[in-house]
Amino acid sequence: AYPDAYLYVSRPIPPVLSQRLALIDADNRRFREAELRRNSLAVVLTLSYVEAALLMLLGTAWLGMTAASRIAAPIGALAGAARAVRDGDLSVRILTPSTRDEIADLADAFNEMTDRLSRQTAALDRGRIDAEARSAFIEAVLSGVEAGVIRVDKSLKLTIANASAQTLLDFIYRPGTVTELAQVVPEFAPAARRSIETGQSVDTSFKRATTEGGTMHLQVRVAPEYDGSGAVITFHDTTRLVLGQRQAAWRDVARRIAHEIRNPLTPIQLSAERLRRRFASQITTDRETFEKCTDTITRQVADIGRMVEEFSGFARMPKPTFGEFNLVDMAQSVAFAQRMATPAIAVSVDAPEHPIVIRGDERMLAQALTNIVKNASEAVERHLESGATKFGSVMLDIFEDGDEVQVTVRDNGPGFPVQDRERLLEPYVTTRKNGVGLGLAIVTRIVEDHGGRIWLGDNDTAPSGARVDIRLPVQPNLSEEP
Repeated sequence: AYPDAYLYVSRPIPPVLSQRLALIDADNRRFREAELRRNSLAVVLTLSYVEAALLMLLGTAWLGMTAASRIAAPIGALAGAARAVRDGDLSVRILTPSTRDEIADLADAFNEMTDRLSRQTAALDRGRIDAEARSAFIEAVLSGVEAGVIRVDKSLKLTIANASAQTLLDFIYRPGTVTELAQVVPEFAPAARRSIETGQSVDTSFKRATTEGGTMHLQVRVAPEYDGSGAVITFHDTTRLVLGQRQAAWRDVARRIAHEIRNPLTPIQLSAERLRRRFASQITTDRETFEKCTDTITRQVADIGRMVEEFSGFARMPKPTFGEFNLVDMAQSVAFAQRMATPAIAVSVDAPEHPIVIRGDERMLAQALTNIVKNASEAVERHLESGATKFGSVMLDIFEDGDEVQVTVRDNGPGFPVQDRERLLEPYVTTRKNGVGLGLAIVTRIVEDHGGRIWLGDNDTAPSGARVDIRLPVQPNLSEEP
């Protein structure tokens, strides 16, 4: 019961054991130190492993990026060049890599493709320029050709129509629009279809009514294209030629008639006058009948003589002598003369206040206008006598239209017949009972010799009546003057 007491017993230890204990204690200290160093070494080894792994990863990434850049850079350049080609730049080229691999082959193939495209595009551009030049040349040629030219495809749709064709057929062609040949000029469609189907050219002629009420004569030729893809239609306005041929034929007939009739007229007239002088005093019975017969013979011979003079005048129509004159003054003079001849009919002139100076034969054109106004006045007189109207009028309208001038004569008489109206302009065609049928024919010849046109119609300002339109160039083409 010694709670705070200790017993200390000692024993001497042999030196060998003491050395061993000291060794054991040293080993124990080294073990503990090694135990402490093991944790540090584990951390160092772990850090070394992580560092090595990171270095390997970075090296791998660098190698991958290097390899990828060797592939992606040419591919990127190729994509950029493709976009440039898409935008129309065919001069772009790709640098060929020094290393011969698939990328280099692809770059060579791309460069070869762009080079071919560049050459082909240049060839196409040259062909387009040549085609445009040829097209412009053809259009320039066609625009200066007086003949109408139309090109149709195999379905008879218009692809070309020159200015003369549009003028002659009175239509407007707009390239790029679908225009059927049958809509513009249905008379041409059968001939064009036959030419395309047979592969043979077709020559024909047509008569076509104009918007002015006249008739146009067209000479037409349809030539098929060699591959059957369409046809080319060329046509000419032969109206003046046809009328000229008719006029020439009628003038020859008039010359022959005048020659054959004139020869016996003088003997007949002389014989009738001699009978009157020789036997008038010897007739004691029915003297009145004798004088009436001789007067009839003399009067009829005089009428036939005047008819022969008309035939002769028509047969030897003189050539116009061109000079400048005021058309308004000439029309006023014609109207004044007609007012003096027919005071019961109002003859008026509606014209500009300023002079209208044209080039032509004033005497011949005055003769033509006088003939028309005289015919109109006679028609109105017959209408007045029949009681169909109570007031007679003849009106002359004159107006300018660009490089042409138009004279329109209207009356309120019975008017022209609807059937075969245009034939009234031909010789020996008349609606009057005692008419010869040369008046309007002479007028037509004079108008055509001045490069003009004439057509007949109805008076659009009165319930009834006739209308005659004359259209003349202000300055006729000197090359066309007779």
